[in-house]
Amino acid sequence: MVSRRQFLGTAGSLSALALLKAKWARAAGSDLVFTSWGGTTQEAQMNAWAKPLAEKSGINVVQDGPTDYGKLKAMIDSGNVTWDVVDVEQDYGVWAGAAGQLEPLDFSIIKRDEIDPRFVTDYAVGSFFYAYVLGYNSQTYGDRKPATWADLFDLKKFPGKRTFYKWSAPGNLEIPLLADGVKPEELYPLDIDRALKKLDTIKQQIVWWSTGAQSQQLLASGETPMGMMWNGRVAALLQDGAPVDMTWEQNLTAADLLVVPKGTKNKEAAMRFLAYAVSPEGQAEMAKLSGYAPTNIHSADLLDEKIRKTLPDQYKSQNVPMDINYWAQHRDEIAKRWYDWQVA
Repeated sequence: MVSRRQFLGTAGSLSALALLKAKWARAAGSDLVFTSWGGTTQEAQMNAWAKPLAEKSGINVVQDGPTDYGKLKAMIDSGNVTWDVVDVEQDYGVWAGAAGQLEPLDFSIIKRDEIDPRFVTDYAVGSFFYAYVLGYNSQTYGDRKPATWADLFDLKKFPGKRTFYKWSAPGNLEIPLLADGVKPEELYPLDIDRALKKLDTIKQQIVWWSTGAQSQQLLASGETPMGMMWNGRVAALLQDGAPVDMTWEQNLTAADLLVVPKGTKNKEAAMRFLAYAVSPEGQAEMAKLSGYAPTNIHSADLLDEKIRKTLPDQYKSQNVPMDINYWAQHRDEIAKRWYDWQVA
C-alpha cells in the first residue's frame, strides 16, 4: 500500500524523549500507545480523550506518530504491533477492515448506536468529521476574496502560489473536477484524466503540503495565498489571530477513523479508549478544541451555539460528501495515477 500523510521533516514530530517513553511503555506493557498525525489535531485528541480517560480509569496514554500506513502494515504483518489505537483516514479504515488488518471492535463497550452511521464500521469509529475548504490569506488580495474552487485555478484574478495536499487521498481529484464544472452528484466515478488536466493549469504554482501543520505555515505566512485546507487547521489559525479565512462553498466532507491494529496486546484498554473518544463528552470536547464536527449524535447538545456555527456539519447545504467506498475500492489505482502525474 502507498503510505501517505507522513512527516517529511521534523515539524510536529514527537521529541526523542517522547519516542523513547513510548517504546519503554510498550516494553513494560503498562500504557496504551495512541498514534495520530501530530500538530494541533493530535494535541486536541490527547486533551479531549487521553487526559480525562487517565483520570477516570487509570489508563495512561502515550503518544506516537505520525500515522504511517506502510509502517502500520509492517507491524501487523510481522506480529510486532506497537501501536494500540491509530487515527487513519476514512478510506484507509474501510479498506484495512476489509483486508483483515484490524481488530473487530467490541460494541458491548463502545456505544455504536450513538455514532453517526456514516462514521462507524465493524472495525472503526469516527474520530472527527472534517471538511476540505478553500483557505486563503486575507491580506494578499485586499478586498477581493476567493469564493469557489474555480478561484483556486484562476491565476489571472488571483495570482500566486497554491498549496495542495501531496498524498493521494479523497479530495485531491474532486476539487479540480468541481472547479471544472462537474456537478457534485456527478463526481463518481471520478474522471481522473479530466481532473489531472485541470490540475495541469496550476501545476507549476503548487507548493505541496504533507502535514496539517505545514499547510498552516504556508497559508498564514502568505507563501501560498490560497489552497485546499482542512477546516480545523484554518479555524486554529483564526483563533490565533492569523490573517486567514475560508469559504465553505462546495466543502468536501469525510471523517478520520480510529482503529485498533490486528495483534495489539492492549485490546481491552484500546476498546475503552475508543468508547471514551466517541462518547458525547469526548466528541464535544474534541469539537471545541479542534474545529472539527463530532461523530457522536448527542454531542451537539453539549456544544455552545457559537462553536456549533463554526463546524462543517452546520453547512449541510454546501457540503459535498465524498464517496469513501469508491476511494477504498480504487486506492491503489488512483494512487499510481496521482504520483505518476506529480513527477511527470
